[in-house]
Amino acid sequence: MSNKVVVGLSGGVDSSTAAAILHHQGYDVEGLTLWLMKGKGQCCSDGMVDAAFICEQLGIPHHIVDSREQFQSNVVDYLISGYASGMTPLPCSQCNKAVKFSPMLTYSRENLGINCVATGHYARIQYDPENERYQLLRARDRSKDQSYFLYDLPQDLLAHTIFPLGEQEKTQTRQMAHQYGLKTADKPESQDLCLIEAHGSMRSLLDQYIDQKEGEIVDQQGNILGYHNGIHHFTIGQRRGLGISASEPLYVIKLDPAMNRVIVGNRDSGTREECHVGHMNWLSIPEPETPIAAEVQIRHRARPAKVNVVPLETGRVKLLFEEPQFGVTPGQAAVLYDGDVVLGGGVIERF
Repeated sequence: MSNKVVVGLSGGVDSSTAAAILHHQGYDVEGLTLWLMKGKGQCCSDGMVDAAFICEQLGIPHHIVDSREQFQSNVVDYLISGYASGMTPLPCSQCNKAVKFSPMLTYSRENLGINCVATGHYARIQYDPENERYQLLRARDRSKDQSYFLYDLPQDLLAHTIFPLGEQEKTQTRQMAHQYGLKTADKPESQDLCLIEAHGSMRSLLDQYIDQKEGEIVDQQGNILGYHNGIHHFTIGQRRGLGISASEPLYVIKLDPAMNRVIVGNRDSGTREECHVGHMNWLSIPEPETPIAAEVQIRHRARPAKVNVVPLETGRVKLLFEEPQFGVTPGQAAVLYDGDVVLGGGVIERF
């Protein structure tokens, strides 16, 4: 097997350290940075400068690929259409598959003759000889685990991807960055989506593309409690910023784009016993033909919940929660786990 690898460099400490680790392990490393959009943020102009500096420090080639059109069509347009239809899309998983990993590997194969890519994601990959499949696993550092955002990667990508940080703690990454003398060793960690870093807030981004249209905020009986200026400003489970007063805490429990309404209720009214999931990608196991038991995360920071997975037609399942779940949100990912192993995942369609 060749020891050549292309490392995706965003200009942050994680990807920089991943490149340094592989370089010091004897890999023939080349850096690749995707130009996703203009503006600030680790994926943009500032990040490209830092990524170039890291490659200079390590003495490795650096390639920049203009991916702005792919990012606009696969991420920004996807995000806008989702919010406009009353959903809350998850752009990171869409970006990982459609903009980052697949194009990176294609570019590396076609232009550099390299058949392996690496990133600074906190996740792990192992081969399962029994099922003849590559499996995606949680990172050792559960607080930094990013497997939730990687559920949609296909087998070909898993087979040719390395995650150098998957076995270590974030604190070790910082320490190693200092040991290697990397410029990014003390660079602050990005706290938001790159889109938010560039536009200031999700609200300001969405308002550039979606017209603000006044509508009603109502309770479950249809009583008007207040007004809003766009359902794209709201997401299921939201409590703050509703602009209404009530005798008990109220949460967004449903968005009705047809009526341009935001429906609110107490926390109990926002729990669900089941949901339907589409666009399933089965990573670590073949697509099941009969119901299976698993754990599911319905948000990145949500606690895993026990669930029964009922196969429907190809690519779709119904999830039956053992305990009702709050904040089940169409557009977000439902990622299935067996311990540390990511079984698969898909997009929540409805509850």
